[in-house]
Amino acid sequence: MKDVFVAAGPGAPHGIVIPAAEILERFSHASGPGGQGVNTTDSRVQLSFDIAHSQAFDEAQRARILRALASRVSDGVLTITAADTRSQFRNRKAAREKLALMIREAVMPPAVRRATRPTRASLRRRREAKIHKSTVKALRHRPPTD
Repeated sequence: MKDVFVAAGPGAPHGIVIPAAEILERFSHASGPGGQGVNTTDSRVQLSFDIAHSQAFDEAQRARILRALASRVSDGVLTITAADTRSQFRNRKAAREKLALMIREAVMPPAVRRATRPTRASLRRRREAKIHKSTVKALRHRPPTD
């Protein structure tokens, strides 16, 4: 197959090209639809990509990807499985698309949270709610006896 291209965006202004030589594909029998053919064809694709030793990333991108995909990476290797279709070719394509999407999302820098102030209306509603709650609780007490 061909190289995997990750679209340009924040964190990768020129995009990223993952060479096909760095991607290892293994095939096996897939469960699910396929009738008798499911027992004879190796349509399930397991794609392995060594992020830690890849030449496609600079050090900042590599660190960001490894941190973002830490739960899915084992010893620096990301493994993706695709067995959605009966076709090995379509599963290979789906696995590569999934890899590109995961790398694209992982390489993006985290969104910066900007502190905001509550609106005047929300402050007013909060005060009114507190006054109402206070009034309801005050009505629960017995009236003083004279």
